[in-house]
Amino acid sequence: MKKSPIAAVLSSLVVAALVPLAGPGAAWGAATPSGDRPEVSAVASTSPYPSLASCRSAVQHETYASGVLTVATDDPAYSPWFLNNTPTNGKGYESAVAYQVGSLLGFDHQHVKWVTEPFDSSYAPGPKRFDFDINEISVTADRSKVVTFSISYYDTTQSIVALKSNPIVAHHSPAQLKIYLYGDQIGTTGLAYIYDHIHPTRSPRIYNTLDEAVAALQTKQVDAIIVDTPDGQYMASSEVKNGVQVGQFPSTGEHYGLLFRKGNPLVSCVDSALTTMTRDGDMARLSKQYLGLYNSVPTLEP
Repeated sequence: MKKSPIAAVLSSLVVAALVPLAGPGAAWGAATPSGDRPEVSAVASTSPYPSLASCRSAVQHETYASGVLTVATDDPAYSPWFLNNTPTNGKGYESAVAYQVGSLLGFDHQHVKWVTEPFDSSYAPGPKRFDFDINEISVTADRSKVVTFSISYYDTTQSIVALKSNPIVAHHSPAQLKIYLYGDQIGTTGLAYIYDHIHPTRSPRIYNTLDEAVAALQTKQVDAIIVDTPDGQYMASSEVKNGVQVGQFPSTGEHYGLLFRKGNPLVSCVDSALTTMTRDGDMARLSKQYLGLYNSVPTLEP
């Protein structure tokens, strides 16, 4: 079967890896399997990814729509990841990351197309109608069985959002956290965190969308919800009346990755772009610009 352009690039890298070279770290290994990719910060100076120069010509023939980079996210798209629920404006952390990745791969602003993809269907198995989805999707072992993720573009933690009048605001020791009634969106890492780390005495209430979970919190049907710390800050400050971000839990290694259909050859070139963005300081700059609020959130013990 004829190799795709990107497959040909990767093949040349593997051949290069077999040539003995002097010095530590001289040999290139094969690309890391999806679901077990290194963090951006762990990428060695001898990159396992193809060069951006080779990718720019190759990706044009591999995209979902010829000559266009198709990027998916949910609707609504929340701040600070997207501003004004408008992915196309390039503002907000995820919108800016997507456009920068596109630019490094040879797609200008006009050749990046956005489509809507609900969060909980993005990581379902099967064909995709996009090149990658960027929607605060945490990389998990189960998801990685049916889709492919890029390396990390943001490391995150989970946090508690509640109403200021709820006892959980003042009483949140590990033992006390177990007594509250939580709510969360189906399929989220926040819901998984409730089950795996908090172990509440009552089963959490599960909702189809995050908006429904927020509505349940607002109407006091649940005591609290567990969400990624950046989302929690926005909810408490802008979405939930009398809301408060109680605190964030220690990191469990959770991070966000761009999501692709399983085995998509584009992922290695996107990883190359993300690595370049980290090396050149673009990730740090965008994080400071859009996500700087989250370091001040107090840390709790589950």
